[in-house]
Amino acid sequence: MSTRAKLGVVAASAVLLASGAVGYAAIAAEPPRTPPPAAAGDQAVTLTPGPRLLAVTDRYVSSVATADPAGPRTVSGLECLRVYAAAGTGVCLKPDTAWSYQVVVLDAALNQKRTLSVPGLPNRARVSASGRMVSWTTFVGGDSYTASGFSTRTGILDTVTGATVTSLEGFAVTRDGSAYRSPDVNYWGVTFTADDNRFYATMSTGGKRYLVRGDVAARTVETLRENVECPSLSPDGTRIAFKQAIDADPRKGWRLSVLDLASGRIAATAETASVDDQAAWLDDATLAYTLRQSEGRPDVFGVPADGSGRPKLLIPGAESPSPLT
Repeated sequence: MSTRAKLGVVAASAVLLASGAVGYAAIAAEPPRTPPPAAAGDQAVTLTPGPRLLAVTDRYVSSVATADPAGPRTVSGLECLRVYAAAGTGVCLKPDTAWSYQVVVLDAALNQKRTLSVPGLPNRARVSASGRMVSWTTFVGGDSYTASGFSTRTGILDTVTGATVTSLEGFAVTRDGSAYRSPDVNYWGVTFTADDNRFYATMSTGGKRYLVRGDVAARTVETLRENVECPSLSPDGTRIAFKQAIDADPRKGWRLSVLDLASGRIAATAETASVDDQAAWLDDATLAYTLRQSEGRPDVFGVPADGSGRPKLLIPGAESPSPLT
């Protein structure tokens, strides 16, 4: 697509991303902090499946006991802005230099197995349930079709074959049953299904946000419904947690909600604060997510996925929660 064609597109999708990108840019650009000492060095935190939660504390990978997430915390020396793990495989979005970042694939002992340089500022990260597939999203600037200067890049890596998709923007799109092409298409927030090939994600184009279902092997995506952002598939594969713009207007904030894939029904959770995060399923009944305080400090909260109960502080002073399944 030529630069002239891109300049002719009105990219309302950029407005949806700009406020989050600006805020996250300030956080990602902060200088690294000194990690608290860990009892046994980096290896005190592992990605071995068990009753622990993974998170980022002051930009370093940490873990807590699931039964007592606000209790004693083990912090490693591995700096990550985003982290996620499953089946003993982790993905870490980490600084390379002051203004460049890397996607790092980790083994269960936090050893770095593969590293890819990525453009932009780290924003989302996911690993498939089997540990085979990893995905990441970054905010980038400079796309000529974005009025704000921000857009996204989302990639996928097969850790078994090494096959890498550096950007989903090359996938063929079917929107509302018809082939669709536009230079303003952006993706973020991948969540994988159990087969390690299909996935769900957010696609933005023409000022609208869509839940899409993708196929890695076929290099295709198809739209399913509007106004769904940052999907997260439940462990049983029947529901998707997501952040929904209140009155379809991101300026009014986000409501953490859950979509039942079979019925199409959406249930808002008991969390009424604006959640600008890709929630993680701690189990089939509970969601974990990050909320930032007014001064910018992150806390991890949990809430039932069915709309019952009320939010509960899980890990104070942490973000990027991930169950070690």
